[in-house]
Amino acid sequence: MNIFTLSWKNIVAKPLNSAMSVLLFALSVGLITFLTLLNHQLKKGLDNNLAGIDLVLGAKGSPLQLILNSMYHIDAPTGNISLQEASPFLNPKHPLISHAVPLSLGDSYGAFRIVGAPQSILSLYGATQVEGAMYREDFETVVGAAVAKRLHLHIGDSFFSTHGLEDDPDLAHDHGAPFQITGILSPTGTVLDQLILCTPQTVWKVHEHEETDADHEGDHEGHDHEGHDHSDHAHVHTKLPVTDIDSSEVQLLSAAIMDSLRSQPEKEITSVLMKFRNRTNFQALNLLRNINMNTGLMAASPALEINRLYAMMGSGTDALRYVAILIAIVAAISIFISLYTSLKERKYEMALMRVSGAGPGVLFRMILGEGMWITLIGLALGILAGHVGMHLAGSILERGYKYQFTGILWVDAEWLIVIGSLIVGFLAALIPAFQGAKVDLHKTLAEG
Repeated sequence: MNIFTLSWKNIVAKPLNSAMSVLLFALSVGLITFLTLLNHQLKKGLDNNLAGIDLVLGAKGSPLQLILNSMYHIDAPTGNISLQEASPFLNPKHPLISHAVPLSLGDSYGAFRIVGAPQSILSLYGATQVEGAMYREDFETVVGAAVAKRLHLHIGDSFFSTHGLEDDPDLAHDHGAPFQITGILSPTGTVLDQLILCTPQTVWKVHEHEETDADHEGDHEGHDHEGHDHSDHAHVHTKLPVTDIDSSEVQLLSAAIMDSLRSQPEKEITSVLMKFRNRTNFQALNLLRNINMNTGLMAASPALEINRLYAMMGSGTDALRYVAILIAIVAAISIFISLYTSLKERKYEMALMRVSGAGPGVLFRMILGEGMWITLIGLALGILAGHVGMHLAGSILERGYKYQFTGILWVDAEWLIVIGSLIVGFLAALIPAFQGAKVDLHKTLAEG
């Protein structure tokens, strides 16, 4: 009989002890795998959305909140800023700033944020293809791939926005013109997949109409809100060809919007995403401090704030990782105790094997094989549990972080989990294997 087959039979002979060791090992491996997948995908999403942005300009408040709100769209705005204050940074001839993308935020649809921005935001995040057409007029929208998939949206659909990021019908702006979908972006792997884009003027008009309706509330008491179907997709959907985004068209449309913004200094926006002409320029490096000290605005550095976020998140994930490592140590001790106890109970059996011609090396490999069987089964179940857990938690995490999380991927760091698990299992079985190989043949047979 093959030595590993014999090891397997010895494991099966005591299912409860083996199962406990396997479950402990699988729990530790599963937790470490889950954390590895979470950290990898979250860091990848955060890094992808840096988009080369050097500064974010907004209202005074928390710099981290400004970054999370304006770049990752997972927090509330710090407030609004006037275009009069922001206009110097929107100047295309600014000596330090090469790109400035103003954002108007505040509304959403289906818990996906509506962003009023010039079309240059597409270039900023590297969007290259769109089904349908670019948004050109007010209330025309281009939606991200994840938005279209989750909400089952198509070209030509219309909807009304909701105040804030909650999907609450009571907060819907269901008066005036609805938003019309003119295009659907191809997946970009960035936050654009989770956004609904329109002109900044659209966001203003929605809220201006809301204020007008509030002033004439008595005139609308008998208005039938049921006449608005916010998800009216009854018309026939035709899939339009996916075309490359014309960079010259984006530039022209963006320039027109920027000219319009500069001509209305009394209006407000939420923030401005900015890229430097030269990151090594001394004046550019001091721009953040100069803005924060000498203006009523606040500038925040994405790189600094995201590193701060990593540090805050790292303490929590490190604590969980230490718990997983502790469980792995307990699992290793469990494997050791299981094999050592089994060894003491099977000494006579091993002495008979020695008499039958089995050498010390055979006994060593047999006991080591038992430990490795437990390790391999626990490792396989743990990795499977980690991936399944991430896949099941993906939708919950996606709602919170606005990124797609999946368990159907393998990251390089998981090879370290495999190697580390095998080493732990090997070490746990090593001492019992040595003890089994050195069994005192004559004494054991005499006692037997």
